[in-house]
Amino acid sequence: MRVVFFSAKPYDKKFFQELNQTYGYELYFLDVPLHADTAVLARGYDAVCIFVNDEANKAVIQQLADFNVQLLALRSAGYNHVDLAAAQQYSLPVVRVPAYSPYSVAEHTLALVLTLNRKTHRAYNRVREGNFSLTGLMGFDLHGKTVGLIGLGKIGFATARIFKGLGCRVLGYDVVKQPECEEIGLEFTDLATLYTQSDIISLHCPLTPDTYHLITDSSIAQMKRGVMLINTSRGALIDTPAVIEALKHEHIGYLGLDVYEEEGDLFFEDLSDKVIQDDVFTRLLAFPNVLITGHQAFFTQNAMHNIAEVTLQNITAFAQKEPLKNALF
Repeated sequence: MRVVFFSAKPYDKKFFQELNQTYGYELYFLDVPLHADTAVLARGYDAVCIFVNDEANKAVIQQLADFNVQLLALRSAGYNHVDLAAAQQYSLPVVRVPAYSPYSVAEHTLALVLTLNRKTHRAYNRVREGNFSLTGLMGFDLHGKTVGLIGLGKIGFATARIFKGLGCRVLGYDVVKQPECEEIGLEFTDLATLYTQSDIISLHCPLTPDTYHLITDSSIAQMKRGVMLINTSRGALIDTPAVIEALKHEHIGYLGLDVYEEEGDLFFEDLSDKVIQDDVFTRLLAFPNVLITGHQAFFTQNAMHNIAEVTLQNITAFAQKEPLKNALF
């Protein structure tokens, strides 16, 4: 099969080419994102492979179908960027990588929490300038704090285990109650209780119509003053202007983001020599208690290997007309 990759970076090429030695597919890597104006580049390929900020809306799906693309392979777990109804309409199967490494995201969540709390990023810069003052670097013990996790899938569960190991009380909310969470001492509760009792709130749920702007004025108003809010899931879970207002009034004491609602025009690119045009994002960067990473929570060697392996397995299952266990419909 001939497979074209959109939004491909050097690390994508490295891992996929290494594993493809076993599979022998024709792989082509494009650094441009998939959208209505670039979909024409998929002409002549059997499968298209995309990442989180590519656009597979109805117009794109229709073009892919017109070009006789037979498979849309996501190298991600999330699929909010794909119009599944359109894919069904045009009989274009869509497969994903449902679990590449929950530990990578869970551990990055902890990294954001520890960095915001102990201000190691600020201490690093101070020491390099010869400033060894501790003023302004005071943190708090995580031991004994209450951590609220919204979303208790594989990543949420891995995060719960980490915080339980640090001696935290862990509250959790999900639309489905997972029995294994109670086995590790997690307290399953409702959102209102989680908001009012948590010192740290971390988001691990998918982006759906029900979770869009889950964190907004009304939910923030229920949170403790000085709460730490972490998002390593999807940017649109958070109403960013509402969070900025809460930061200005010191209701939110710390904010750690690995995702951002309008990240498609920013993340995964080197914009260091350009003026960022997103005023909301620039406002976030102005706060000393905000830490932003560019969608790197997944980015470990283990995760990249698993993403490449499962994606190629998905393509093989399709090529050999086997059941698509990772299909989205």
